[in-house]
Amino acid sequence: MTVAFSASAAFAGCSDDVAELRWDGGSARFRVEIADSPEERARGLMYRESMSSGAGMLFVFDRPREVGFWMKNTLIPLDMLFVEPDGRVAKVHENAIPHDETLIPGGANIAYVLEINGGLARRLGISEGAELRHPAMDQGRALWPCAGQ
Repeated sequence: MTVAFSASAAFAGCSDDVAELRWDGGSARFRVEIADSPEERARGLMYRESMSSGAGMLFVFDRPREVGFWMKNTLIPLDMLFVEPDGRVAKVHENAIPHDETLIPGGANIAYVLEINGGLARRLGISEGAELRHPAMDQGRALWPCAGQ
């Protein structure tokens, strides 16, 4: 299964505003906003009333760490993909509940978190072991590096 939310499913390279995923039996790409500063990561997708199905937010950390997220002031359900430095999805948390302040642990050694609309990961078949590709990643460590980079 290939799901492309943009013009082409042929993944030739990387773009700052696109996060690509591949897994056994499928692939997808999302137009993303980047949250790479402490302020941007703290705000995340709070106060958003909607998000298109082909969109998401990619949280980029300066170094791998143990992470936890919550849904305070977040109005839409989200799936959270917790990603290791090499791009492997280590954990998928489905359908985080809007406004819930319960900590959602992502685990240790997490360098990126991709948030997409709630329920989309299951619908597309995205699970642990999927691989993420984005130019913000250390291309020397990436399981799926950007072509030509």
